Amino acid sequence: MICGLTGFFATIGAALLLQSSPAASTAYEVVETERVYYAQSPVGVTAALSPLSAVFTSEVQYWEPLIKAWAVVYQVDPNLIATVIQIESCGDPKVSSVAGAQGLFQVMPFHFEQGEDMLDVQTNAQRGMNYLIGGLDRSDGHAGLALAGYNGGHGVIDRGWAGWATETRRYYYWGSRIYAEAIAGMTSSPTLQEWLEVGGQALCSRANQTQQQLELENAQASALNSPS
Repeated sequence: MICGLTGFFATIGAALLLQSSPAASTAYEVVETERVYYAQSPVGVTAALSPLSAVFTSEVQYWEPLIKAWAVVYQVDPNLIATVIQIESCGDPKVSSVAGAQGLFQVMPFHFEQGEDMLDVQTNAQRGMNYLIGGLDRSDGHAGLALAGYNGGHGVIDRGWAGWATETRRYYYWGSRIYAEAIAGMTSSPTLQEWLEVGGQALCSRANQTQQQLELENAQASALNSPS
């Protein structure tokens, strides 16, 4: 998936992934593009350069610098990454599910190596992106099937709709439609609005509170480190 990155970076430059929060003082060098079209495939160089759609909630847009950087590193459409974050955590890096899934990408504990901080944004993203890429590889780049695999395990990709759990069917419905509306260039997503109305808003409200706390902590840290 990330083979050939040397030539890729020689063309578009490196993405610096140095901080967990986009509000940190460290500057990011991310890929920008003036192209106004979206990739037809969720993987590859063109996909990685796709602009991030405006359909996602502000809590997901909060992570735009990192989403764009991850898109470059993994050569995946940032809109697919944002779709996963939207449904999984709505941008809350500290949320844990009843099933035990952790953080921004809601990664299950068994995907982490011993001693890793599961709520560290970069570590969480690495494990989540690795799993998403595995699903894209297995589904030959089919975004909807990769999303189904992200939710229900890669085994569901070959099983077909009839063999999916109800939760995975819902996940496919929300994810594939939100992603399709994002890459269609729409300014808002009817499906995302529907998702918010049936319970997603509560997740986003919690994410907003967490992000406000992160901003406060960053401001306090900056004040402590500033010369008197």
